[in-house]
Amino acid sequence: MRKGNKTLTYLLISLSVVFWGISFILTKELFITEEHMTVTILIALRLAIATVVMLPALFITQAIKHSSIKAILPRREDLKWFLLLALCEPFIYHLCETSGVQLVSGSLASVVIATIPLFVPFGMWIAYRQHIGLRLLVGVVLSLGGVFILIAGGDSLGGNAKGMLFLSGAVVIAVVYTLLLVKIVKRYKPLTITTWQNLIGLIYFLPLVFLLDGHELPLLSYSPHMLTILLVLGICCSTLAYAFYNLGVRVLGASEACIFNNAIPVFSLIAAILIGQETFSWLKVLGIVVVIAGVVIAQFEPQHK
Repeated sequence: MRKGNKTLTYLLISLSVVFWGISFILTKELFITEEHMTVTILIALRLAIATVVMLPALFITQAIKHSSIKAILPRREDLKWFLLLALCEPFIYHLCETSGVQLVSGSLASVVIATIPLFVPFGMWIAYRQHIGLRLLVGVVLSLGGVFILIAGGDSLGGNAKGMLFLSGAVVIAVVYTLLLVKIVKRYKPLTITTWQNLIGLIYFLPLVFLLDGHELPLLSYSPHMLTILLVLGICCSTLAYAFYNLGVRVLGASEACIFNNAIPVFSLIAAILIGQETFSWLKVLGIVVVIAGVVIAQFEPQHK
């Protein structure tokens, strides 16, 4: 591989991490500035924007390759897996994650979500009897300790309890999602899987929006501020970030690409401080460093098939 190509890959995957880091803060910003914004409306709008961008991109990509349209459609025997994947993520996952962000600080939410790679091996052990080593256990203990440090240095504990419950649910669902993903990941490209997940997830969310929160839609401001944040969430965080990260996995490999995700909480905290959502605290910095150290230690665990 040429050095220039690898440098560009590093740049793009770093950009994906920045996008994911600020996504927590922008989500929190919408809840702060839009009195009538609800969890279901925010997620549905974000998925709608992502689908409008990704679906044409998927068909254009196939047209350029002169491939059949059937190549990007889920096969009949795999349809159940796509329906289950979309039920886990984005549907249940985003309900839990966004509800958690609504209740706790964006930087704390990003740290909890960043621990997902720690718990995937436990799911793999339950489902496929994958080996769990000592380094992984040490990493889990360290990261959980860092989360508790952040709680001590962040919001009030009362506000965190329910929010942490939602975020913990998101972590569990992400593990389940990963176990389901292995059923189809070798038969479809990442762009294909992500596009259909977003579309099916949007279909899941629309009834909730109109049944539960339809009366809130006319009350939203639809200001440039609100629309800009939604566009950034939909295009940058839900579309470009995935595309750049998938490129990184393909060029660098999953293990090396995954390490970049450890920086997500750092960008979340920087963004939160810059826009005034949070104040700087060495306790918060310590908590993030401990969490990242735990995740890094766990990722140095020898990989088993």
